Amino acid sequence: MGSLFRSETMCLAQLFLQSGTAYECLSALGEKGLVQFRDLNQNISSFQRKFVGEVKRCEELERILVYLVQEINRADIPLPEGEASPPAPPLKQVLEMQEQLQKLEVELREVTKNKEKLRKNLLELIEYTHMLRVTKTFVKRNVEFEPTYEEFPSLESDSLLDYSCMQRLGAKLGFVSGLINQGKVEAFEKMLWRVCKGYTIVSYAELDESLEDPETGEVIKWYVFLISFWGEQIGHKVKKICDCYHCHVYPYPNTAEERREIQEGLNTRIQDLYTVLHKTEDYLRQVLCKAAESVYSRVIQVKKMKAIYHMLNMCSFDVTNKCLIAEVWCPEADLQDLRWALEEGSRESGATIPSFMNIIPTKETPPTRIRTNKFTEGFQNIVDAYGVGSYREVNPALFTIITFPFLFAVMFGDFGHGFVMFLFALLLVLNENHPRLNQSQEIMRMFFNGRYILLLMGLFSVYTGLIYNDCFSKSVNLFGSGWNVSAMYSSSHPPAEHKKMVLWNDSVVRHNSILQLDPSVPGVFRGPYPLGIDPIWNLATNRLTFLNSFKMKMSVILGIIHMTFGVILGIFNHLHFRKKFNIYLVSIPELLFMLCIFGYLIFMIFYKWLVFSAETSRVAPSILIEFINMFLFPASKTNGLYTGQEYVQRVLLVVTALSVPVLFLGKPLFLLWLHNGRSCFGVNRSGYTLIRKDSEEEVSLLGSQDVEEGNHQVEDGCREMACEEFNFGEILMTQVIHSIEYCLGCISNTASYLRLWALSLAHAQLSDVLWAMLMRVGLRVDTTYGVLLLLPVIALFAVLTIFILLIMEGLSAFLHAIRLHWVEFQNKFYVGAGTKFVPFSFSLLSSKFNNDDSVA
Repeated sequence: MGSLFRSETMCLAQLFLQSGTAYECLSALGEKGLVQFRDLNQNISSFQRKFVGEVKRCEELERILVYLVQEINRADIPLPEGEASPPAPPLKQVLEMQEQLQKLEVELREVTKNKEKLRKNLLELIEYTHMLRVTKTFVKRNVEFEPTYEEFPSLESDSLLDYSCMQRLGAKLGFVSGLINQGKVEAFEKMLWRVCKGYTIVSYAELDESLEDPETGEVIKWYVFLISFWGEQIGHKVKKICDCYHCHVYPYPNTAEERREIQEGLNTRIQDLYTVLHKTEDYLRQVLCKAAESVYSRVIQVKKMKAIYHMLNMCSFDVTNKCLIAEVWCPEADLQDLRWALEEGSRESGATIPSFMNIIPTKETPPTRIRTNKFTEGFQNIVDAYGVGSYREVNPALFTIITFPFLFAVMFGDFGHGFVMFLFALLLVLNENHPRLNQSQEIMRMFFNGRYILLLMGLFSVYTGLIYNDCFSKSVNLFGSGWNVSAMYSSSHPPAEHKKMVLWNDSVVRHNSILQLDPSVPGVFRGPYPLGIDPIWNLATNRLTFLNSFKMKMSVILGIIHMTFGVILGIFNHLHFRKKFNIYLVSIPELLFMLCIFGYLIFMIFYKWLVFSAETSRVAPSILIEFINMFLFPASKTNGLYTGQEYVQRVLLVVTALSVPVLFLGKPLFLLWLHNGRSCFGVNRSGYTLIRKDSEEEVSLLGSQDVEEGNHQVEDGCREMACEEFNFGEILMTQVIHSIEYCLGCISNTASYLRLWALSLAHAQLSDVLWAMLMRVGLRVDTTYGVLLLLPVIALFAVLTIFILLIMEGLSAFLHAIRLHWVEFQNKFYVGAGTKFVPFSFSLLSSKFNNDDSVA
């Protein structure tokens, strides 16, 4: 587990892999997931690379495995998933595995083809038996009663033959029988009538049961038809129409004896087909069960093998074509493990010459690597969604672990709702190894991946709920209220004090609907509540006014502290990148601007809270008025919070006014002086470690580094190039834009933190409305029907609480907390312009059985 405060130190390493050991070395690297490969063949298309043939072989094996998985799923055979991931197959076993899979595919396709053919024949025979059974009721013809006709050749020229002509010519009577889809019956009958001119007799009957279509396998309703016709010409037309409508035509027996023989033969053949089909299915299932035992390991092995060849295609060959050269980014902490992986791969391949690595210097920006575990991964994903951190800059995720659930809880503060959320997250955490949770639907999987975020959000909501003393919109009296109502009665005080204080008596209590407790009366206010808001405020009519004042000031205090902390974190970035001038010319002016205005506002809030008591509260000045007067310089003097307030505020305004031009012009002028100082001034300044040379600021720092090293003999061409690259106007515009954004942002961002107050108020009011509309109504019903009504009321209250207050309000508070971190907090120090470190690791490969599984 690395440090979350800053990304790990990376280095660029060059791997020299022998041709015979490259596969085994990359297999060992893939198991450990240590390095990220750089593509050294970017100018070569993917079809012209060295190992494109091996990649195609892997794709062919993937196609076979996908076919096997489809057949196994079709047979309802469970697919076992092994716990341990099998290693990539050795090269010696690849050809053997390919031959086995191809042989298995050929066998399965042949058996499946025979099975489908047998099944189709069986369905056709079953249709034939149904057709014979139904058509038996249409026409009853026996040999004794069948008339004989003298057969004459058909007259091709006479297409319109009437019935008398047919009898006169002695035309032969014919039959066509079969089955037709239910939806095509009407159109089929109309077509026969129009084409055959009415010289056909059609009989229909619907089958009682639905049959499976031999062609499509779909179970549909069928109609049995029997068509009687005269003449060969009409017979050809009838058969063509039957083909056009995809009718299943079967021979019609001429005699009852022939019908009986056909029926007996069909029954025998159907029994034989059932026997053969069952044996074929048993054999097919045995083959698939045997294949299912190893299909999981085969899928993983092929994916790993394909990933290895993809990485090998990113390597380049040396001049002798006997050694592959790869360039990888690797954390410095993993260099020893990288050497061990190369030695392990060389040892497994049995090579005499081992593979080795060299660290090469580079000026390129390395990728950002931050190690996380299952607890910190969710918070790191929140930060990465804004932007992957630049290399070695301060990582906000370390502080987001605390600040994110806390700011969420400030907006979601309710003991009951937070406890329900905490229990739900705790259930996910305790069952995190359950396989169904990992394979659940997208929404549930999203909750599962953020289970630790939910856990802390619920826990912090319980804390803020105790501070607000809010549990399902009701207060809980745990320690006893600090307010004493009986002390307000006049009988509790001597007569001499009655004129000095507004006290109660029986008449006042009887004739006033609203009574006010005066904390200045002795004995009324006995001290603050030990934890949070006093429960008596839940009964007060001015409760909302009191809570609004409290939460608004709390939101401003939390917001200013949060933003100031972000500016301070920027100082750690400047110290790490050895740009100390940014501390004096950027960070300190920003802190002075923030603290002299808004820090002073916090001071006034705490000063008024500590100095003024209940007795002097009526003469306490308004913080808002005093803060506005700080900028307006009123002609008439005000009372103020303290003596000398006017002079202190003027000093703060002067410091604020002086920090603005330093913030606007300090850094550009310093860089200009530093850039010209190489040729105009003989000064030695502290050096700077360069990470990237892609900004004007770093170009000027490059010149100062030459001054420090005493490199005065610089070539004229290099000096002219550096002068051309340095653009003072661009630096000035960038700093001016940043300064304007910061100064205006201090005001707008402070106002943005008032969303903590607004959403907390909205959540409390929604909870109160839900209680008043449901639970209060159910609890006020008389005892006769109250119990029966209370059960559905409680169920409806629970459902609405979960969907409205927990899910919808929770999602709203979650999004606002994300915005406060991304916009108000992270923009004070976080650039987020880096690239994420994506190691070559087999653990990133999917182990699921998907039809479109592939390794990118």
